[in-house]
Amino acid sequence: MSEKIKKHSEDMSFSLSRWFRKISTNTPTTFIIVVAVMAYAIFLFGGGLYTLINRPIIAYPGQNTIYFLYPSLSMQFGADTLISGILYALGFFGILAIYQSTKSAYKPKQAYMILIVGVALLLLSYIFIESAINFKITGGG
Repeated sequence: MSEKIKKHSEDMSFSLSRWFRKISTNTPTTFIIVVAVMAYAIFLFGGGLYTLINRPIIAYPGQNTIYFLYPSLSMQFGADTLISGILYALGFFGILAIYQSTKSAYKPKQAYMILIVGVALLLLSYIFIESAINFKITGGG
């Protein structure tokens, strides 16, 4: 019985050392690095750092409506961060789709459809970000 346990523990230590060696010598792929950098940029552009430091309220219940966007450029609600982060990510996915459409030139119909989707995502993101900024500049009215 003791030999069986000893053999099992030796096999386990070998597999753990092999697993540790594999992880320590592995380098992250370019895709993972790009996704991490873009996620960090979207976090910063969306106002995530402001939200972490100041801890604003999520939204404000007004008379007849709920404000998710703070009606001034000097401050923001927690929902401002979420909304702007989603819109920036939408724009990034639009740019990514436009880039992917150039890779499938051998299938023109597919490339055209991906290009249309990418341009639509980019335009939607731009229009909604501009309207949110306009809402903040005009003071919510």
